[in-house]
Amino acid sequence: MGVSDKIEAFINELMKDETDYAEFGRNELADLFGCVPSQINYVISTRFSPEKGYCVESRRGGGGYIKIRKIRLGGASDVIAGIKESCTAKEARTVVENLYRTGSIDVKEAHILMTVCGDKALAECKNKDKVRSDILKNVISEL
Repeated sequence: MGVSDKIEAFINELMKDETDYAEFGRNELADLFGCVPSQINYVISTRFSPEKGYCVESRRGGGGYIKIRKIRLGGASDVIAGIKESCTAKEARTVVENLYRTGSIDVKEAHILMTVCGDKALAECKNKDKVRSDILKNVISEL
């Protein structure tokens, strides 16, 4: 298991209690794992993104911290807020998979969403990533 995997597992372990969030200092976590703080940034940006169902807050400085919380998918507004203005097919897939994994949509709805947000369906669009983002946001708001 690589350092990034260990950091991810550690953060997930912190979120196992009822609060569904983890709060820690970037430098302290880097010291714990014997890595540079940028490694912590990498793990957070790639494995705890809004598309994957997480909200990340951070404050820099002497009393700085990072707080990662699971987005509760009870409200469509939380999911929609996590979708960027421009969304790649991979990012859309991550959003849809997260919705399916949490039971917010069923397999048929997931398949339909992936079809309408796929590159094949949007092949003729000039700004398909923006259109994909708009489709995801609008469909999720109707679900």
